[in-house]
Amino acid sequence: MLISTELWLIAAAVGACALPITMFLTGRVRKYLLSQGILDEPGERSSHTVPTPRGAGLAVVPVTIVALGVLLTTGAIFAGIAGWMIIAGMAVLATISWMDDQRGLSPLVRLIAQAGWVVLGLWTLPGDRMIFNGALPLIVDHVIVAVLWLWFVNVFNFMDGIDGLAGTETVTIGIGLVLVALIQPVLFSLGSIGFVLAGVGAGFLLWNWPPARIFLGDVGSVPLGYLIGWVLMCLAVQGAWTIALILPAYYLGDATLTLILRLKRGQRIWQAHRDHFYQKAVRGGMSHRQVTMRIVFLNIALIGFAAVAAIGPDGGYVGLAGAVIFVGLRLWYFGRRLKEPGIGH
Repeated sequence: MLISTELWLIAAAVGACALPITMFLTGRVRKYLLSQGILDEPGERSSHTVPTPRGAGLAVVPVTIVALGVLLTTGAIFAGIAGWMIIAGMAVLATISWMDDQRGLSPLVRLIAQAGWVVLGLWTLPGDRMIFNGALPLIVDHVIVAVLWLWFVNVFNFMDGIDGLAGTETVTIGIGLVLVALIQPVLFSLGSIGFVLAGVGAGFLLWNWPPARIFLGDVGSVPLGYLIGWVLMCLAVQGAWTIALILPAYYLGDATLTLILRLKRGQRIWQAHRDHFYQKAVRGGMSHRQVTMRIVFLNIALIGFAAVAAIGPDGGYVGLAGAVIFVGLRLWYFGRRLKEPGIGH
């Protein structure tokens, strides 16, 4: 599949424009949040110690939506009506999440809203919308896809707990999508979205890098998780399931293993906590910057493994194996720091 140079330039230009616009609007949003006293107070879930404005998604999500709209209207995304449905889902989830950021909503209400838009989003996936290529009944396959997508939406929200982490994850997944699309042009639409993610992620990161001056908030993390989850599901149903696992491998590994350990200990998994491995590293004496930088280096390696997976069928298993090993070592390292407090200052 040949993609014209013009389409690549359009996608790159939209991503490049998203960066300064996001940076500017995030600064304006920060002033508004400070004036309204909308701050994230230190608590059980967070690892910060100073009240910080929460709600940068008020800048990040609109820029993302407009950028995606430009790509759809110029033909740089081939999703058609599906793309507009995903944009609508982001807008609705951002609205609900902003209400939650301000006054708190029932976890059940949030979950129902997320699940509803995930179910609607299933019909926007390409092809037959099946991950297992007919090995399972259609309804079972769709249920698995929906559960995985819903889980990722919440993973992206759960993992937004230290300075710079959500921004770097957005940027590196975006860069990874662009690289994979360069290797496999059939994935160009997802690569176009990668340019947008890298742009808005970098614009936000300039404000969120340690020490963070503003946090994403649920208004940003939930819609971004929804969009990235959709992209990952698109990869999976098109046969690139190893890439879909590799790019967010640290987020998936940390959140999933933390959930399993909390269940094993009989803890209430819906309650706020600081048991994620990256949080254990901070509690063990490492700074936010040190932890985030180590995840950045890991994510760069994951981009390389995703590129290996994109080269050919055998590369998928090699890349996935490498990702599992690297992520496993990083989780072990972070977990060990809590047992050795004071190291890493």
